[in-house]
Amino acid sequence: MVNASAASLEAIYQKNINLFSQTGVDYQSWQHEPILDFETDARIAKEQGWTAAPTKSLFLKIKGGGHCLLLTHRDNRLDSKLVKQVLGKRVSVCSNEEMIEAIGCEPGAVCPFGLPDDIRILVDPVVFSYPELMFTPGKPNLTFAFASSSLMTLLEAMPNAVILLPEKEAEQA
Repeated sequence: MVNASAASLEAIYQKNINLFSQTGVDYQSWQHEPILDFETDARIAKEQGWTAAPTKSLFLKIKGGGHCLLLTHRDNRLDSKLVKQVLGKRVSVCSNEEMIEAIGCEPGAVCPFGLPDDIRILVDPVVFSYPELMFTPGKPNLTFAFASSSLMTLLEAMPNAVILLPEKEAEQA
């Protein structure tokens, strides 16, 4: 298994701390055993009594070159047709090795903030339906939570292009 370096994880963590400080967005943080899979995540969430919605940051390769990150709820799946509609190009999930090389995050602990400037961030509007959101700030043994109403403040303070995906129409029974 390929691992991200401690130096790159520390840099991502510091970018997150700086982003919260720079924007004045309040957040909570917890230190715990590393979360690198859904089972550990569920167990620690129960132990900690977390109420914030868990997010998922999917790191994607864009056909023809480049990368983007999809920020969504942990239980949502990639809608590749919708993403292709928005970007005009197909996407696929990156390999762990390519993701680590591109952004320095651990597999299972991809962070939506502090990314290289050229990474586009796609935001699933479902995340705004929860009062609070939680994510891993680069280090898999830390979790941050903040009010979802502050998400756009955080995203707008970053140099990355941010694309809000259109809301999906309700599924017909």
